[in-house]
Amino acid sequence: MSETTAPPIYMRRREFDPDPELARLRDEGGVTRTKTFLGVDVWVVSRYADVREVLSDPQRFPIAGPLAFRGPAAPPMSDAELAYLRAGNLLSWDPPEHTRLRRMLTGEFTVRRMRRLEPRIREIVDDHLDAMERQGPPADLVTSFALPIPSLVICELLGVPYEDRDGFQHRTRRMLDLSVPLDERRAVQLESRAYMEELVGRKRAEPDDALLGMLVREHGDELTDAELSGIGTLLLLAGHETTSNMLALGTLALLRNPGQLKLMRDEPERVDGAVEEMLRWLSIVHSGTAKITTTEVTIGGQRIGPGEVVVCALPAANRDPNLVTDPETLDLTRDAAGHVAFGHGVHHCLGAPLARMEMRIAFPALLRRFPTLRTTGAEPDFRSFTIVYGLAALPVEW
Repeated sequence: MSETTAPPIYMRRREFDPDPELARLRDEGGVTRTKTFLGVDVWVVSRYADVREVLSDPQRFPIAGPLAFRGPAAPPMSDAELAYLRAGNLLSWDPPEHTRLRRMLTGEFTVRRMRRLEPRIREIVDDHLDAMERQGPPADLVTSFALPIPSLVICELLGVPYEDRDGFQHRTRRMLDLSVPLDERRAVQLESRAYMEELVGRKRAEPDDALLGMLVREHGDELTDAELSGIGTLLLLAGHETTSNMLALGTLALLRNPGQLKLMRDEPERVDGAVEEMLRWLSIVHSGTAKITTTEVTIGGQRIGPGEVVVCALPAANRDPNLVTDPETLDLTRDAAGHVAFGHGVHHCLGAPLARMEMRIAFPALLRRFPTLRTTGAEPDFRSFTIVYGLAALPVEW
């Protein structure tokens, strides 16, 4: 199928910033209609309060599902194939099915459980910093630091063999890259599910102490293999892709803001709030799950009929002056609590405590180990047409 190469307005960036046109639309009305890259009409909601309203109400704004974005030229998808791809994927369901699936996982992602992982995460970070130091500059921060750390953490948490990382990282990049034709992305998605189903089969035979093994032991009679593979596929993808892009893009942002870098490096008491501000300011997830109206609604003064697709522009919402003052400025001293970088409502990111911990450890450790860290002068390779925004490469030296 043919697809355009221009991302829709809610995905457009100028390096760290949302497209200025999106900010203008937010400030003038907050709701606008546009087309996706597949030619599907959607309503874009961009004000902070309106985004929270949409994300808080799965009755009026349930998940739209993959069919809403298919467009007239999309290859067909059978009901059986659609059901298989939705099974176990928390981003494909609203309550009560979402509640059923999530309650089996919530206990594994509490702040208390994440603190048990802290020593191991510190060890993983230090190991990769040691490797960078031994190899010496220059280095690609993405491949040497930002990507392998969350990949190894999520592999150990789930019980996925780390030697399989090249395969799942490649599949993830293809699935999230919207310049890849839809039929190719679907084929990669099926490959990912097949990989996870094979792993689930091994866990069924010999459940270990990792998360997938725990699910088999404690909920194996409640979950089908398709559901287990759906849960595992989503957690593996989200568990490394989002944090790795935050680490790479966030490092570049700090290198371009030396005063903020110094705060992150030298004032450990600020690190929790600093990470929240980084999440707000970068907002690497453009929109999260799309919604579809079940009735006529009014958002931001705009009437929207039933059956319409609604997309929340998270970067614009997080730069809303009604959330923080001077929102375009990266200020690690501010209180950025309440941002929607992890979403909001029932679909608030399950792995948020893990992502926060990884960033709280990794950013200061990197900056302290290499106090003269700097870019090499090469242009950063921004990934502009992917579901998760970030950098393909970041050459650095010290």
